[in-house]
Amino acid sequence: MSIKIPIETSARHIHISQEDFQLLFGEDAQLHYIKELSQPGQYLCQERLTVKGPKGEYQNMAILGPFRKETQIELSLTDTRKIGLPGLIRQSGDTVGSPGCTLIGPKGELILDHGVIVAKRHIHMTPADAVTLKVKDNDEVFVLTKSFGRALIYADVVVRVDWSYRLAMHVDTDEANAFSNEKEPYGVIVKFFDDNYNTDKWIEDVLSGINR
Repeated sequence: MSIKIPIETSARHIHISQEDFQLLFGEDAQLHYIKELSQPGQYLCQERLTVKGPKGEYQNMAILGPFRKETQIELSLTDTRKIGLPGLIRQSGDTVGSPGCTLIGPKGELILDHGVIVAKRHIHMTPADAVTLKVKDNDEVFVLTKSFGRALIYADVVVRVDWSYRLAMHVDTDEANAFSNEKEPYGVIVKFFDDNYNTDKWIEDVLSGINR
């Protein structure tokens, strides 16, 4: 059994630690709420930062609250190329060995030696959703998107399970532009393989068959 999974586009944004925030905005500064996001407890903030790389910068980048333990900047692959940074695809929170950047705020600048990632596409869901969909935390699944004339299947979609989540698949702007011309896009999980499949091996096997 499958269910419709809303697909949301996650534009470039910043998760920030309180220590880094106060360095950039001042010791007494606080995050100012604008609106709630789809995931419970997450919200868009009034404050903005400039993110600078070796070849360019993005001004007025949104900060999402609440504070995180570590500052993380999420860009698309197109974004990283524009400002001259390597595009490392990672799950949120996995920033070790990722490229850094300079953050510029109204009260100062901060040079980060890591923290810039391209977020791996993923689905937030509750444990109840996971039971219904017969998946578990950190599974990687295929998702078929609904789109008029541009439907596609995404592989390597990570399942993230927690009671604090609300069902939604998150893709970045590059990925959304590849398929989305719907006002409320959604997808469904599809299974082509058993639980032991490996996407990279499957692609290699297909290519080796073509090249024979």
